[in-house]
Amino acid sequence: MSGNLNIEEIFAQNVFTMEKMRERLPKKAYEEVAHVRAHGGQLSAATADVVARAMKDWAVEHGATHYTHWFQPLTGITAEKHDSFVTHPDEDGRMLMDFSGKELIKGEADASSFPSGGLRSTFEARGYTVWDITSPAFLKEDATGVILCVPTAFCSYKGEALDKKTPLLRSMEALSQQAMRIVRIFHPDTAATKVIPSVGAEQEYFLIDRSKYLKRKDLIFSGRTLFGAPAPKGQELEDHYFGVIRERVGAFMKDLNIELWKLGVTAKTQHNEVAPAQHELAPVYETANIAMDHNQLVMETMKKVAERHNLRCLLHEKPFAGVNGSGKHDNWSISTDTGMNLLDPGETPNENVQFLLVLACIMKAVDTHADLLRRSASNVGNDLRLGANEAPPAIVSIFLGSQLEDVVRQLVETGEARSLLEASTLHTGVSTVPDLHMDATDRNRTSPFAFTGNKFEFRMVGSSDSIGSPTTTINAIVAEAFCEAADRIEAAGEDGKEQAVHDVIKEFMTKHQRIIFNGDGYSEAWIREARRRGLPNYRSMIDSIEALTTDKAIRLYERFGIYNRAELESRKEILYETYIKTINIEALTMIDMASRELLPAALGYSRELAETVNATKAAGADASVAATLLRDINEYLAKATGALEGLKWKEKEGQVIKGDVKQQAFFYRDTVVPAMAELRAPIDKLETMVDRAYWPVPVYSDLLFEV
Repeated sequence: MSGNLNIEEIFAQNVFTMEKMRERLPKKAYEEVAHVRAHGGQLSAATADVVARAMKDWAVEHGATHYTHWFQPLTGITAEKHDSFVTHPDEDGRMLMDFSGKELIKGEADASSFPSGGLRSTFEARGYTVWDITSPAFLKEDATGVILCVPTAFCSYKGEALDKKTPLLRSMEALSQQAMRIVRIFHPDTAATKVIPSVGAEQEYFLIDRSKYLKRKDLIFSGRTLFGAPAPKGQELEDHYFGVIRERVGAFMKDLNIELWKLGVTAKTQHNEVAPAQHELAPVYETANIAMDHNQLVMETMKKVAERHNLRCLLHEKPFAGVNGSGKHDNWSISTDTGMNLLDPGETPNENVQFLLVLACIMKAVDTHADLLRRSASNVGNDLRLGANEAPPAIVSIFLGSQLEDVVRQLVETGEARSLLEASTLHTGVSTVPDLHMDATDRNRTSPFAFTGNKFEFRMVGSSDSIGSPTTTINAIVAEAFCEAADRIEAAGEDGKEQAVHDVIKEFMTKHQRIIFNGDGYSEAWIREARRRGLPNYRSMIDSIEALTTDKAIRLYERFGIYNRAELESRKEILYETYIKTINIEALTMIDMASRELLPAALGYSRELAETVNATKAAGADASVAATLLRDINEYLAKATGALEGLKWKEKEGQVIKGDVKQQAFFYRDTVVPAMAELRAPIDKLETMVDRAYWPVPVYSDLLFEV
């Protein structure tokens, strides 16, 4: 796109927005759609047909030939099946394009071909996709043409959720119902009808040269480098973060923004991140389910646009050892449909009783269900990142900042918060630079769940993950805490309401103050302190999986209709299976690369060195330098060969374990993963010793610094 760019003109041009519906639908049909979006219910068949026709006509005007029900199965990515608008020709042989209300609302997919954790057997294939009317349809433009994408939920023939969207939508309704009870305690005559969770998902990623990517099987098959010695320079100079964006990367970012704006994604912020070749994109917050859809579109579009620039976008949590990995910050807040943010503390949070009750409930929620929050942010790649002094620790805690922490302390100790730590003024000492009114508290980048002014930032989520599970979890646990608080306050009656609110705030804060930590989450002292407080510390993904099916978790999710026991059991099995399959792919990739590329290269160089030693000796010269290098290389070759055979054997052992996915997953973590590390160590050492002309794959300096 050349010339001046008008963002207002292109924004959401590929989205069938409510504005476009208003323009194209009869008034009655539009009002019915708007009512269902706002209050729930089902469209009449007649209105569904009208909407489908209008949607099809709009899409065809923009070049669309096909439509798809776009959904998010438990693979962690999106899925789509394209159907054209083509129908049977009429009697004159003319092609008539059509899209019915039935096709808009319901589709069918083979549920047994997606992860189901036993909910669907191979012979039980039927699954349904169902239109999510709250998330607008959009057009995808790529090599297949223009496709009308209809965001949908995905469920089994028996109604079990097989996706990320359905539980999120359920959790949003549960949270809204319970949060409205809190709102009405303080505003009995409120015009608000619901409370809406909003999310802004900050997305970190790496960009590397595509031609170099294609020379590394580990990046192709596993998304991360399984071998690789550190480059001479890493991130130690701290010169990449917020640094000048390189031309090639800037061209990618420009095209990415244009594509996202056309899709209605509010891409706002872009910058270099800490590690070389690492970057971040952050959007403006939006309704949680749309934010989830948009984050999936962000990740898909990053990959697509990168290809156009002969780049490859890496979304793995730890593509390179020795430098920071990538995360995704889930910025969560809740507001009424009349615009009141329940997490806005105001100028005097110590006097804002509604805010203090909401805060107390969130403290209770996070402390009670820290295990579920940790689980929601767990995946195989995040095991390489959490707790590694580059991301939050694996221990869940809340950061409130000094001002709010002091308010909580006063309420716990005395039942009242009479004073408030005041923010000060920042004086730069430069006459031409204005003095600044400072925030009341600093930020804490080591905190997993940090209050940042009018929202909570859940910083544990992995960069490749959907925000569906973390957001569903937050919604669910907070809904439960709101419900308990509302039950007690409502039971006190109008006369006892004020005292009941006071008592609930003090009780919740007193009982759950252990979850607050404003210090250094990277320190060993915090690990010891967290253990003393009784906070859970799940150091790996599979340690946290059982949290899904505790009695506490099942009561929570079934009470609010978010998951049933079968859905939770199925997700547990899928998570164990995903861990096993991911580690097995990595192990087999290492075996393949070591056997067919890396060790043969080192052997070839060793052979040349041996010839050099012999020739040097034959000439009567000193061959000690070459001989020493040859000896060292052969020593590491022997270690690598032994480790390779060990990994082969252990990978085969892991395959033998059948019938107990939990046992098999722990075998892979405790036996196969260490064997992979044992193979990597000598090969990474060989990389630093072998002539570059012999080494068959691009090394870290090529990948991280040549974009």
